[in-house]
Amino acid sequence: MSDTDLFDPCQFNGLTLQNRIVLSPLTRTRAAMDGSPGPLQATYYSQRASAGLLITEATAVAPEGRGGAYIPGLYDDAHIAAWKLTTDAVHAKGGLIFSQLWHAGRLSHSSLHPQGLAPVAPTAMKQEGQVFTEKGLAPYDEARALTLEEIPEVIAQFHRAAVRAKAAGFDGVELHGAHSYLIDAFVRDMTNKRTDRYGGSIENRCRLMIEILEALIEVWGPERVAVRLAPIGHAYDAWDSDPEPLFTYLVGRLNDLKVGWLDLVEGDTGISRTCEPSFDLQKLRRLFKGATIANNLYDRDLALQARRDNTADLIAFGRPFIGNPDLVERLKVNAPLIDAPRAAYYGGGARGYTDFPTLAEAGGLGDGG
Repeated sequence: MSDTDLFDPCQFNGLTLQNRIVLSPLTRTRAAMDGSPGPLQATYYSQRASAGLLITEATAVAPEGRGGAYIPGLYDDAHIAAWKLTTDAVHAKGGLIFSQLWHAGRLSHSSLHPQGLAPVAPTAMKQEGQVFTEKGLAPYDEARALTLEEIPEVIAQFHRAAVRAKAAGFDGVELHGAHSYLIDAFVRDMTNKRTDRYGGSIENRCRLMIEILEALIEVWGPERVAVRLAPIGHAYDAWDSDPEPLFTYLVGRLNDLKVGWLDLVEGDTGISRTCEPSFDLQKLRRLFKGATIANNLYDRDLALQARRDNTADLIAFGRPFIGNPDLVERLKVNAPLIDAPRAAYYGGGARGYTDFPTLAEAGGLGDGG
């Protein structure tokens, strides 16, 4: 293992990480309907605290920002103590954890809004498909366009959530700016047809993301703020017609703000590492001045090669962490991985969530490597 630093301690933005492996955000839909996590989440994240950095599942900044039922939030002061169970448990294991702040936009549902109102988007539109509600699957609602007068409140929701994240003991926050949720929908020309200061030009379409990042930095400082981008992703059948100039501009603005971390999804998350329209995402890696987290379908060999080639500072793993709470150790000794069944991904309680054994518990020794 001497030819890689993947498992070595490292320092970025004033934080000392145990290694260069990151737990990627994974929606698990096991919070209470009021958005509160609990002891179950504390156990789940602390089991995975050997990763250099943990990033929570997408955490809503408003009730109407949830992308489904049983999603956690940071939109109520009661969530502070609820999340502190998790941060305390992770810190007790020597881990570091960021909260991923999120607004689902049009991919929410009226049943999740306190007043039953339609979800919001940069432009009025209806998403094809279904969303998981408390009563089961339901068609997406017709989303309405956010008005100019409403946008400051959305920014304020992120600011308040960032304050709560700090009170809850997180080590930083990540802005979810990918996968066609509200912030990403503003950025892309397929989903943003506005003609005001938040639409049209690249600068205008990126305006909301930049203003929200400024709000997060006001609370955390730039070194503890991350942003997730998926420049060539096609989530929910939406993309940008010319992503290279768009995301080159956006990463330049991240540098202007001195944002500390770029969580860069390479391709379509969980589906493919290549898609069209495409461009060399290493251009963004070279441009960004903070720490770059490479994300999407990494396995041991790809991660080792990425560090040998220095194509990313840190490597994120998602689904492999579901069935392997001690994924870092398993990767280190090249042990077999448990492939968690898809039925375990979402919903339920401890089963398929906190009951996967570690290598030591399973009596495995690995085969070296």
